[in-house]
Amino acid sequence: MDFFKRIMGKGNAESDKRTNQEIEQIKSGEIKMIYPILKSGDWIGINAGCIRQTLFGTQEHPELVVTFGYDAPTNFIFLNNLEGKDIQKVINEAYDNLENYHQDFEISKSLNNKVLLASGQDFSSEKILCKSHMMKAHKLLKSKELFVSIPRRRCMMITSRQADKKLLNTFLYLHNDVWKDDSYGNAPIINALFVVIDGVIDGLVSLK
Repeated sequence: MDFFKRIMGKGNAESDKRTNQEIEQIKSGEIKMIYPILKSGDWIGINAGCIRQTLFGTQEHPELVVTFGYDAPTNFIFLNNLEGKDIQKVINEAYDNLENYHQDFEISKSLNNKVLLASGQDFSSEKILCKSHMMKAHKLLKSKELFVSIPRRRCMMITSRQADKKLLNTFLYLHNDVWKDDSYGNAPIINALFVVIDGVIDGLVSLK
């Protein structure tokens, strides 16, 4: 229990009680939905032993990781001990749940219909891990190569990699604005643009 309190940043009796109750609901099977969750390489849960996949960087020095957590009513309860469960089965289940998580695209008319927005929901950013979702973006933008911005959780913005210089400068400005804006409390993910080709992450352009 103490592990979850540290990861979730709990510090008072009421929040500790809620977290403990949600952990018991996970153990009893009342809470079942588990999802992949993107975290920056300096996330505290990495050193605390949370189960994760390194997306960029190395195992010893990760830049971006995929963690796995139960979607409880007031917390994400991250996995650090599978207690005899098949780890690959749990990971596959998490990705299946993300695949089935509905997220629409909004086409930005103010940017000449050349930028897609898909934000505001708990796993909006994580949908970059779904090939089917990214393939829809390819189709909507009529582009084989995409730049995808997910600077913070619940945020996603996409444009064609072949967009003109003026649009790309605007895209970068908007990315940077979200990266610096902590007013909504969305945790930072990474200050970079993802290159997506054929629906799959193909590289990363650092903006540090």
